[in-house]
Amino acid sequence: MVSAGPKMASVCLALTLFVSGTLASCRPDSVIDMSHPLDSHALLWPGDDAAFNFTILTRGQTPEGFWLELNKFTTPEHVGTHLDAPSHFSEGHWRVDQIPPARLVGPGIVVDARPQVANNPDYRLTVADLTRWEELHGRIPDRAIVFMWTGWDTRYPDPFATFNTPTPQNSSTFHFPGYHPDAVRWLLDDRDLGMLAIDTPSNDYGQTRVFDVHQMIGRANVMGLENVNRIGQLPVRGATIVVAPVKLTDGSGGPVRILAMQCGSGNTGSRLLPFWHIW
Repeated sequence: MVSAGPKMASVCLALTLFVSGTLASCRPDSVIDMSHPLDSHALLWPGDDAAFNFTILTRGQTPEGFWLELNKFTTPEHVGTHLDAPSHFSEGHWRVDQIPPARLVGPGIVVDARPQVANNPDYRLTVADLTRWEELHGRIPDRAIVFMWTGWDTRYPDPFATFNTPTPQNSSTFHFPGYHPDAVRWLLDDRDLGMLAIDTPSNDYGQTRVFDVHQMIGRANVMGLENVNRIGQLPVRGATIVVAPVKLTDGSGGPVRILAMQCGSGNTGSRLLPFWHIW
């Protein structure tokens, strides 16, 4: 048997402390499900010929006298509430099954962009929005999952309202908010971004043609979350976010269950930092 080195021993100790210290302090009644249901109404980007399909194979009493349910489903990767793996827009970077588990948990922060979006559906979150957030709430924690709250989740799953167009099959007519590339560059260069998340169909705004934000976070091995639900139920900071995609080999993304928990006694998320810094 090969002995674990000091690095592995440190990781194991950190995992033990993380589970016993942080997750044990999470309030069970505080868990928020931030995913839309995955069903036949789940939204897709136009041009994807695949669609979600759910088929009941067995549902009823067996001859032996017990109940049995068996189903099958087929789904595209980028449907409904979903994760973008870095490989989605960046060759050679992590696919879904390659994302380290430690990168699927992190402290969440919420940047409320609803006032700006109310006046401009094409609004893109700026560096000034982020620095203003820090003036009010303190420095963005390391490996933060940054949520841009636009209020767009109330439009889902209506394709006309979500894509904000009378022609939801024509992406050139889309009008919904997203992140400005300058803001994302600041998060990548000046802070330690864990994931980028939004309640619209894309972290890039609707009128994009080159998907700058997708390209930037992909090259940085940072994951994206889109069509997120219930961002408004999170505290502005202090929640612990767990992102749980199926471990899809070679996947560029996939439908995801996002769970948010209020953990610990403070609101800074600092209890997570010793764990993150091991990686």
